[in-house]
Amino acid sequence: MIQSKYSLLFFLFMHLQLIGSGAAAQVITSRGTHGNYLTIQLGSALGAVFGIFVARGVSGAHLNPVYSLSLCVLGRHPWRKLPLYSLSHLVGAFLGAATVYLQYYDAIQAFSGGELLVAGPNATAGIFCSYPADHLSFWGGLVDQVVATALFLLCCVALEDQQNGPLPDGLHPVLVGALILTMGVSMGSNCGFPLNPARDLGPRLFTFVAGWGEEVFKAGGGWWWVPIVAPFVGGLLGTLTYEVLIEAHHQTTPQSPQQELEEVQLRLILRKTEVN
Repeated sequence: MIQSKYSLLFFLFMHLQLIGSGAAAQVITSRGTHGNYLTIQLGSALGAVFGIFVARGVSGAHLNPVYSLSLCVLGRHPWRKLPLYSLSHLVGAFLGAATVYLQYYDAIQAFSGGELLVAGPNATAGIFCSYPADHLSFWGGLVDQVVATALFLLCCVALEDQQNGPLPDGLHPVLVGALILTMGVSMGSNCGFPLNPARDLGPRLFTFVAGWGEEVFKAGGGWWWVPIVAPFVGGLLGTLTYEVLIEAHHQTTPQSPQQELEEVQLRLILRKTEVN
């Protein structure tokens, strides 16, 4: 059961990478004739929606190591599972990027003239992972990722908070997708709002070995580590902010029998998930 869970996470992250990077590849290699910035964001958002629908019954749909870390800090997920969850995400993202490259190989070659570039008008590395815009400073990039991921995790934790008002079954994945779309259209221009260390590092490693070379780690003044470290900082900040400012102030009113039954059922589900 444990092995199948990590295999599912691996497969789903590959699936998410296919949709997100596939949308970007379609827009970039067609030079905007088959989509635009908004369609890329829609691809990322809808990929997350369907990924959560597929995975939530087995793994709880942990599709971001930052989210898994936040649940560990809150005591809602065992720490021992965090390394393998993160590794599954990383490997899945790597192979997802490889699949997109295979699928769009001809388009990438035609667009770039056979030269795999990280920067310039014919750059294609940005299909797979994030790079800072020309106007973005190093510290601006750090702030961007900390703030964006803090807001993202704050909202994710709010959606999971049963005391904040339980959501109808099936609505949670849709709202997470809406949240990702919201982040993309409001905070995406600086560096593409990576928000997910595995989603950025896995494809970056692929582009390194696939022909883009060491420039994927040198570009943007050594930008590569910012979307790995800053999301963890921002995620913890957003999680703790919600805990201190919102969850700690929930009214402790007596529960109705129906509420008590729902809470018992939720605890049983969480316990079953941890055991598996």
